[in-house]
Amino acid sequence: MTSAAIYARVSSARQKKDETIGSQTAALREHAAQARLDVPAEWVFEDEGHSGATLVRPALEALRDLVAQGCVDVVLCYSPDRLARKFAYQALLLEEFARAGVRAEFVKGPRGDTPEDQLLVQFQGMFAEYEKAQLAERYRRGKAYRARAGSVNVLSGAPFGYRYVRKTDLAGAAYEIIGHEAALVAEMFRRYADDGASIADLARWLTGQGAPTRTGKHRWDRSVVWAMQRDARAEPRRPPARPLGAACGQDHRPAAGGVAGDPGPGHRGPGHLRPGPAAAGR
Repeated sequence: MTSAAIYARVSSARQKKDETIGSQTAALREHAAQARLDVPAEWVFEDEGHSGATLVRPALEALRDLVAQGCVDVVLCYSPDRLARKFAYQALLLEEFARAGVRAEFVKGPRGDTPEDQLLVQFQGMFAEYEKAQLAERYRRGKAYRARAGSVNVLSGAPFGYRYVRKTDLAGAAYEIIGHEAALVAEMFRRYADDGASIADLARWLTGQGAPTRTGKHRWDRSVVWAMQRDARAEPRRPPARPLGAACGQDHRPAAGGVAGDPGPGHRGPGHLRPGPAAAGR
């Protein structure tokens, strides 16, 4: 009896949660039964939550190892875009299978080895790659538009000093200042701008305060502190000089003869320092 291996893939976490990969596997098992193909239980390979735009997928790697061993006659896949989203990757895998004497069959796609069938597979691969690029561009443009409109939904997790508040039917998503974290951020920028503390000094100081990073670590890395200083997500609510001071109760009234937000001579200036609660600690 002809032996076969099954490969199924879904790319998003939502598809994984909805168990849509199970419907693929069921259809492939039914196809194998109708074609009188023997599919051992350990030869069912499923990649859940892995993009088809890359070949680095655990189940695909295991399938390719099996094919290289010459143990299987047929590889069953629901459609060419489940095997790979990029046409070049589809061609690479199909050629790799063919060199090992393995035939690839698709439930939704060409099933023969004629030149016409191979041409159809190539066209499907090109259309799948075009569709993915088109969706990515639409997503990028929509995300950029919402960011320019001031939506925080398009940003990653809330930076240190803020709490992310989910949107409701009455209000959009927003950042809410966390008092004790905001105080640390304000003091960190004061030490950097006024005392001339180095990034390493600030990392040691934050570690000594016992404050956990955004990811719960108790040791602050210099790269995290540097990222906090460069993060500009607080810019829309920032006063001229230091953004978080007002939120933390600091006085930004002008000194005699000065202007609001002017820190005075010797200050490194906003071009050097980008204050604000910044990137989440690692």
